[in-house]
Formats: sequence, structure tokens, C-alpha cells
Amino acid sequence: MFIRTVLVAILALDIKAQITLTGCHLHDGQEVCLLPGGAETTIGSPDGVALETTIPTSTAPPTVAASTTTSAQTTAITGCHMHETTQFCVKGNGEEVRVLVTATGNTPLPTAYTGCHSRDTEMFCMTPDGQEVEVVAESAEASDEHSEHSEHSDGENCHFHAGVEHCVGGSTASCERKERDYNINLRVGLLFVILATSGFAVYAPMLLKKLLKVDVSGMIFTIIKQFGTGVIIATGFVHLLTHAELMFGNECLGELKYEATATSIAMAGAFLAFLVDYVSHRLAHWRRSKTTVSEIEHHDSAPGTPDKMEGILSSPPLANISNHHHNHAFGTPANDATSVLVLEAGIIFHSLLLGITLVVAGDSVFITLFVVVVFHQMFEGLALGARIAAIDTTTSSRLRNTKFLFLPLAFALVTPTGMAIGIGVLNTFNGNDPSTIVALGTLDSLSAGILLWVGFVDMWAGDWLFGDLREASLLKTLGALIALITGMILMGLLGKWA
Repeated sequence: MFIRTVLVAILALDIKAQITLTGCHLHDGQEVCLLPGGAETTIGSPDGVALETTIPTSTAPPTVAASTTTSAQTTAITGCHMHETTQFCVKGNGEEVRVLVTATGNTPLPTAYTGCHSRDTEMFCMTPDGQEVEVVAESAEASDEHSEHSEHSDGENCHFHAGVEHCVGGSTASCERKERDYNINLRVGLLFVILATSGFAVYAPMLLKKLLKVDVSGMIFTIIKQFGTGVIIATGFVHLLTHAELMFGNECLGELKYEATATSIAMAGAFLAFLVDYVSHRLAHWRRSKTTVSEIEHHDSAPGTPDKMEGILSSPPLANISNHHHNHAFGTPANDATSVLVLEAGIIFHSLLLGITLVVAGDSVFITLFVVVVFHQMFEGLALGARIAAIDTTTSSRLRNTKFLFLPLAFALVTPTGMAIGIGVLNTFNGNDPSTIVALGTLDSLSAGILLWVGFVDMWAGDWLFGDLREASLLKTLGALIALITGMILMGLLGKWA
């Protein structure tokens, strides 16, 4: 009886040896393989029977294969990694394949799959918990895309707009807040550099006028003013309006129902600037008229000489009524205090944002952005300072005493103030948050409209069509034109980085 049992066991082993098993894998502690017909069969404990098929583990090399009657077959795929939402793995022969599996919750996908087997023309593998997933060959298109993605810097150009990393040619940006490296001490130190740069630039034209007695209508001041005009125009178009369009076009905000949101807000900003200009000049004209009539009535009631009356009638206030600044046909002088105040309001709005967004940019681009902002502040400071220095204060002693203090000081302080705010919110700021996008886009658009109104009407047209340059010499005209174009080009160039 014992001999018969041994002979049956030997015969059974001999028959089984003639059958090649594939796709062997562990399931609930039992070794399961596939018969030639595709049916599964349980072999038992993996330590019980020695098979031709090697069961791969997570530490096995990627070139694990099972013996078949025709050719080697991959029984495991390893080296799995993600590309966007697709998982890629490597077969035993080095070929990269895609795994049709979806991650659930926060559970990471396996880095290797075992028990790979074929059904007709399809290939399936097993997860560590016994789930079956399909594996497909990577298409040529997906391969090219994956290879391109593996080169981190190839085809992707990233820069920051208002604290938002704007990338071109790369993968879809995430709307979540990104953790970045921030050198706080460096940011605090460079805050004072921005303060010094802004203060020097905005006070320089006023110091030229006050200390060196430079004529505001002379060649030097004309060049500075026209350079500043070009800077303001380029700031409105290239920096603010472009950034506003990028903000409202951000994928994290969703699809806008009204595509002209940015330009419509800019139009509203221009209208507000016009309204302030118009109302203030109407009030100023009314006050001058009232003052002049009062002076005439006073002299009519008092004994006077014809010479005195002639002096009154030819006084500047009366001349302003009949021909309000003859070199400015519509009564809005290019160097008028109200126009300068509106200009500064537009600059202050976006300078505050500039300070915040400079600080929240990561260390990888912070120094580059800082250099750009330094030049930005220098150019805008010269533009604003030249207009402040040219304000006619003959009729306003109060403005004469304060213009050299408060107007330039506000500009010098606003960007460092924005940087200080940025440092305070450094660990919570998310430029891709929808509410942040709307706030930044709205302020950028509004500032763009204000600066474009002041730049075109009060500065460009005010100087060239109704001001000194209308009848200037050829040399002065050419110098002013070159300065105007230079300001546009340089400020427009800075728009590539900020």
C-alpha cells in the first residue's frame, strides 16, 4: 500500500512537471498560478513546492521572468511612478507601460505589481492586496509627453505674476498653496534697499530744481518728464493691464461669464480719474472766478487810480478766467496738482501690490524679481518726482510747503509697506485662491485705468498737444521724443519678469 502511494505521488509530480504555470502570485498566504488555459490553480504555501516560476518581491530586480514554452514573460512590473494622474511602470525587458489604476483617497499607489499574466492580447497584474489591474503599452504620444516631463526644465518657462507662478509649456498648475523656501532675513534687509531706492528716485527731480536751480521747462527736466511719461504708459499697459488679464484668466478662478472683465474695470478706473480731474478743475475755476470778482468789486467801491485797476484786470486770476493757461487749451495743465494727485493714487495702488507679491515669490526667483522691482521703482520715482517738482504752487502756499514732503514720501513708503505686509502673510498667502485672484485682478485693472488716463491726457497730450512741446525747438522735441520712447521700451522690457 505504501509503495502504491509513493508511485502515485511520483507519477503526479511527473505529470505536473510537464505543465508550465504562469502568473504566479500570493493571495491570502497561498500561492496561486495560472494553468495554460488561463484557469487559476492554488499550489499551496510558497515554501511547499519548488516551481519553475519565481515569485518576485518588492526587493527583486525588475528583470524577473517566468519560463514559458515559447518565450520569456514578465511576471512583475517595478519602478512605478506618476506622471500627472497616470502611473507608469517598467517591465522586465525595460519597456515602460501604463497601469490603468486610480488612487483612492490619500492612499499612495503601489510601486510594484506582481503576478502579471495575459488574457488574449491584454495584460493584467496583481496589487499587493490581491486586486487585478490592467497594464497597457505606453503609446508613442504618451512616451514623448512623459519624456518631456521627465526633463524638468525642458519646454517650461515659469515666472511670477502677483505671487502666482505662471508657467508656459508645462503641466497644469495646481490651485493649492505651494510650499516654498523663504529667506526672511534677506527680505527684511532688502525692504530697506527698496525704501532707499524709491526715496532717492522720487526726490531727485525736486533736488535738481531746488538745489541746482534747474528750470522745469528746460532740456534736462523735459527729458526726465518725458521718460516718466513713457514709463507710466508702459506700466499701465504692459504691467497692470496684462497682469489683470492673467489674473482673470487663471484656471483656478474658473471660466468668466464676461470675458472683458479686466478691461471693463480699467475703463471704470479711467472714468474715475476723469471725474476727479473734471470736478476738481471746475471747483478751482469757480473759486478763482469768485476771488477775482470779489477783488474787482472791492476796488470799485474804494477810490483807486486807473493804474491800479489796470493791474487788477491784468492779474493772473483774471487772465486764467478768459484763457485758463493758454498753453493748455482745455484748462487742465499737465503739471496741475490735481493731476499729480490722481497719478500718485494710481501708482500707490499697484506699488502696494508690488511689494506684497515680491515678498511672496519663492527664493528661486526672488533675487531676479527684486532687481526688476528696483528698476521699476527708480523709473516710476523719476516720473512722479518730475511731475511733483513741476507743480505750479504760485496760487497755493499750503501746497508749496507740503509737496516736497508728503507726496514723495507716500511713494517712497508704499512699496516697503507692501513688503512688510507680504512678510506677515508669507506662510498663508495663496495667489491661486479665487478671492485673492479677484482682489489682485481688480486692483491691477483699476490702477491701469487711472494711470492710462493720467498718462495719455494729463502727461502725454498735456505736454505735447497743449504744453511747452507744442512749439518747442527741434532739438528739444527730438530729445523729448527719444526720452518718451526709451521710457516705454525699458519699462516694457521689465514686464518680461514682473
